[in-house]
Amino acid sequence: MATDYDAPRKTDDESSEDSIEELKGRRNESSTASVDEDEAEAADGYELPGADLSNEELSVRVLPRQADEFTCGSCFLVKHRSQIDHAEGKLFICKECAA
Repeated sequence: MATDYDAPRKTDDESSEDSIEELKGRRNESSTASVDEDEAEAADGYELPGADLSNEELSVRVLPRQADEFTCGSCFLVKHRSQIDHAEGKLFICKECAA
């Protein structure tokens, strides 16, 4: 369907325009919606920066680098050998860092 952008946007049916006061009232009514979320429960899931984690134990099992993996000399991530782009001396550079 073609649209005539030069045509006026208002039609005769829209002649009863809302007053500024009515529009402001509608805006205030819609912005007073309440949220049923308990702030204390929501805050329990967040860790603050600098929080004391000295009594916490990590439950992550760390595996040594496998024979088919390498450590990128630029980003220092362990990646599969298929991700090697080039070598700089003894350092391997991955495809993401070379791009």
